[in-house]
Amino acid sequence: MRAARVPTPGGPDAIQLVEVPTPEPQRGEVLVRVEGAGVNYIDVYHRTGAYKSELPVRLGLEGAGVVEACGPEATLPVGGRVAWSSVVGSYATHVIAPEDRLVPVPDAIDSRTAAAAMLQGMTAHYLTRSTYRLQPGDVAVVHAAAGGVGLLLCQMASKAGARVLGTVSTEDKAQRAHAAGAHEVIRYRDEDFANAVRRFTGGAGAHVVYDSVGRDTFAKSLDCLRPRGMLVLFGQSSGPVPPFDPALLNQKGSLFLTRPSLFHYTATTDELRARAGDVLGAIAGGELDIAVHAALPLDRVAEAHRMLESRQTSGKLLLIP
Repeated sequence: MRAARVPTPGGPDAIQLVEVPTPEPQRGEVLVRVEGAGVNYIDVYHRTGAYKSELPVRLGLEGAGVVEACGPEATLPVGGRVAWSSVVGSYATHVIAPEDRLVPVPDAIDSRTAAAAMLQGMTAHYLTRSTYRLQPGDVAVVHAAAGGVGLLLCQMASKAGARVLGTVSTEDKAQRAHAAGAHEVIRYRDEDFANAVRRFTGGAGAHVVYDSVGRDTFAKSLDCLRPRGMLVLFGQSSGPVPPFDPALLNQKGSLFLTRPSLFHYTATTDELRARAGDVLGAIAGGELDIAVHAALPLDRVAEAHRMLESRQTSGKLLLIP
């Protein structure tokens, strides 16, 4: 089998495609032939060493494919299609996965769509349903509103009855965010987004800010919030937030700050499959649209990482083994 490995943390060129033996599934494990692997910003953190991993780093966490073999006590049918969001080494032609981290893919959804939906779809789901459960009339700020998670957040938040204020960098991205459900879109290169949020809310501020950017937006994200509002910091594409005095949260209105991850919102098999079932069911029912920016062959993995880091993408990047 072929797989992407990073022997030493670094830039996109640090990624190597290598031939390795196809492993045999052990007790409770499943061998899956990968039909599509999702490219996510957490993969960049692993590649660069921002998130520590055992070397060589086995890149990729998300994908979908076909079951080829099952180990003892695994019961998924051979030939069945499955998807996942937390299987290390998914940039590969095959992966070994614990059966309890796999989700059956409905017949109405093709494998590439399933691969594109799992990590970002469930992220948007837990952010809007669990971390800060949106209610009709809430005001939600979505940073990177035309990105993979951002487009899904706009859809889910608007369907929940929230007023969505999205931030983007270009007019093309503004149009995409509007189409996904953002009621107002702020071009942050043209105006201060915190001032714009105050203007759109008559000075009241937002109930919640969903921030995947981190260092560059953190301070002004706090300025967007009304008293007792919540900043949900779920990524750091611009870098980690520097240390700060928690008294700042008091000074700005008894604000809440949380730094969640998908892992803790899919910790059990039941929660994983319920969350994934909601997302995949909404896609199958035409209630949720998955935008794929590009699907590249596995041997163009370095190019995929460059595209992601350039912030020029809108929607999902996939690798096709």
